[in-house]
Amino acid sequence: MSIPTPGPDRTCLVTGASAGIGVELATQMAARGHGVTLVARREDRLQTLAAELRETHGIRAEVVACDLQDEAARTDLIDEIGRRGLQIDVLMNNAGFSTVGPVAEVDPAREIGMIRTNVEAVAHLCALVVPGMVERRRGAILNVASTASFQPLPGQAGYAATKAFVRSYGLALGAELAPHGVSVTTLCPGPVDTEFGEAAGFEDLNEGDGLPAFMWESASDVARCGIEALEAGRAVAIPGLANRAFAAAARVTPKALLLPILRKAHPSL
Repeated sequence: MSIPTPGPDRTCLVTGASAGIGVELATQMAARGHGVTLVARREDRLQTLAAELRETHGIRAEVVACDLQDEAARTDLIDEIGRRGLQIDVLMNNAGFSTVGPVAEVDPAREIGMIRTNVEAVAHLCALVVPGMVERRRGAILNVASTASFQPLPGQAGYAATKAFVRSYGLALGAELAPHGVSVTTLCPGPVDTEFGEAAGFEDLNEGDGLPAFMWESASDVARCGIEALEAGRAVAIPGLANRAFAAAARVTPKALLLPILRKAHPSL
């Protein structure tokens, strides 16, 4: 299994395509000749990126502004792509954000919004798109999780839990779809230099505070790692040797030992 070949009636749907990893995923897929459908709430940014991709790579670039926290909007998104005569051959569930701080102090509405974006939207879009992929016996899905998925994370308890869902869901979905010619890869980046920290209300994430410099990866390298893993049919991709080592250690370290260390190390606590 690999990424399906581009075609005039085929598209690669990228959520969270207005910034960071999403921009790089769309750009690198366009460089491979794939038409892209860019999805996020900030339509102005999407239109700018779409114009750049058309001019640079000569591909079709569609824009659909969508609030992925809204169930009806997600259904309308997939329906709109169909109305444009396009089949979704590649789905890249990249949209997501984190709340930061102790649960006792987080905004409950923002916490639920995070779960709707990070968990509900991923499962819903997969459920909407997968039947067509199975019928056509081709397709590829890239779900973006995090190295936070490998252990509970005090200070970002909800975020780590949502990404653990994404990783578990992707592994199970990949096993289901393998006989149908559809591949699923879960991309688990560590810290990435994007707007992620600012969106979380935690600007220090973007300055490396509390995290060693060697763990940070560029959005371009993260996107490349995910796309290459998807092409190779790998179930999980972790960009960067340091992050792979951290994830491996987190899986085997007893949680009774690990959690107090993480609690003390997290800048928000």
